[in-house]
Amino acid sequence: MAAVAAMSMALCEQIPAVADHPRELGRVSWERDFGRGADRARSEKKPILMLFQEVPGCATCVGYGQMVLSHPLVVEAIESLFVPVAIYNNGGGEDAATLKKFREPAWNNPVVRIVSTEGSEIAPRLAGDYSIRGLLSAMSTALRKLNRPIPPYLQLLAEEYGAARTERGTFAMACFWAGEGRLGSLPGVLSTRPGFSGGHEVVEVVFNPGTIPYDKLVSAAKSQGCALRVFAENDGQRQIASEIVGRGAVEPAGTVRPDAEPKYYLSQTPLKFVPLSATQSARVNAAIGMGLNPDRFLSPRQIDLWAVVQRYPNAGWKSKIGAPDIARAWDEVMQIAARALTGKEKQVSILR
Repeated sequence: MAAVAAMSMALCEQIPAVADHPRELGRVSWERDFGRGADRARSEKKPILMLFQEVPGCATCVGYGQMVLSHPLVVEAIESLFVPVAIYNNGGGEDAATLKKFREPAWNNPVVRIVSTEGSEIAPRLAGDYSIRGLLSAMSTALRKLNRPIPPYLQLLAEEYGAARTERGTFAMACFWAGEGRLGSLPGVLSTRPGFSGGHEVVEVVFNPGTIPYDKLVSAAKSQGCALRVFAENDGQRQIASEIVGRGAVEPAGTVRPDAEPKYYLSQTPLKFVPLSATQSARVNAAIGMGLNPDRFLSPRQIDLWAVVQRYPNAGWKSKIGAPDIARAWDEVMQIAARALTGKEKQVSILR
């Protein structure tokens, strides 16, 4: 299979390397010298993403490594779009010299800077923000400034984590499998969950009101045949929904009892074994339901892993739909992939 043959690094070498990483550095493969990183950046024509980190570090430092720098899509974006360089802010030698060069304080919480090979700033210094949202924003700013394309998978991740606030709506329909597919395709919808409420089949939607306001979401759901009833979260939403859906069609929000087969269209394909973010999962499920190619929503490494899953269907894969921890889900799938690849194919690359 061409996709498998195209993978670039040895799978067997990656998993132990991650295990040996300090927790503060997450799962990213970092250069540990600015000069070496700059040489790589010039050769690869990429900007440098620098992490100034305390190792061993406090709870904030460890949390940043484990929560932000261990998300597999964040790791992929850092490693493929930038040259990552980690500088210990509590070390001596070259670390201390680089700290002085960039005027960074010692014994400090994590700081991220995206710079050129000469060390000039490309995006504003990221300090005091230890969220995925903050890091994605800095990365996107740098790519836009350099007129580099932002991959669709990274755009989706930024959409998922970038909302200043989210809201929730619940819609009743004739078939929640079809409805989840339709609602999951809407820009601004961040996640979907089918289930039962008030005797109806429903889909609970988490959405970004900055992208799709509640009234627009209800109107779109109605046009898709997905708003036979609207379960309102509050009186303001109830009034808006009632005007759009029709008098008497809105009911108070209740507890949704989840369906046993979420993301029905996705669950019928081998892609169910590939860990996806919540928004990716909604878009991929929608694309499959509409007979469209879901590749455009996936990262290159997810596509590579999908190829391995298809090549080794009996390797013992388990569905990762709705997995609460994408980093752990990715590690589990990678362990199965490592066992599945044999002989020369063990030298074929795939994402950590």
